[in-house]
Amino acid sequence: MPKNKTHSGMKKRVKVTGTGKLLTEKAGKRHLLERKSSKLTRSLTGTREVDAHDAPRVKRMLGR
Repeated sequence: MPKNKTHSGMKKRVKVTGTGKLLTEKAGKRHLLERKSSKLTRSLTGTREVDAHDAPRVKRMLGR
């Protein structure tokens, strides 16, 4: 039986913490920023936890 491969796109987008949480960047802060308010762009900074509904699928793609 061959080994499962890690999804290379997912490993670039998701970080796994020591406790097993899945962290990802917030979407919407890459382009078209002139029309977005400063309040919105500040709120899009940082990371967030992957939704609990998506977590099993993401973990499977990461080989965890």
